[in-house]
Amino acid sequence: QLELVESGGGLVQAGDSLTLTCVGSAPGFTFDWYVIGWFRQAPGKEREFVAGVGRSGVNTEYADSAKGRVTISRDNSKNAVYLQMTSLKPEEAGVYFCGGDRSWSIAQRAHAYAYWGQGTQVAVSS
Repeated sequence: QLELVESGGGLVQAGDSLTLTCVGSAPGFTFDWYVIGWFRQAPGKEREFVAGVGRSGVNTEYADSAKGRVTISRDNSKNAVYLQMTSLKPEEAGVYFCGGDRSWSIAQRAHAYAYWGQGTQVAVSS
């Protein structure tokens, strides 16, 4: 069982930057067993892939809309994954979730992730 906790959300203006953090914990587990993905969910919409990082942190994937403005990274010594977002747009507002799964590849579909945090709210004013 992997527990994930997101933090770092808040209200920002369009064009601002924001870094979200996802911290994992579970008795007797090793954080680098899990692929981690960040997803965004706007009201009334499905959870949408933003970025994902492989077990070691070497492999990353990004949604097309995130490429060039978003960076995902992980620090396994701190059981943490970070999502650095720049030049934020109003349409990128929503609840940001991190998901974890014991797979060997980064999935862009939410249902591929077995564990989820409670989410952190991001609001972007225009």
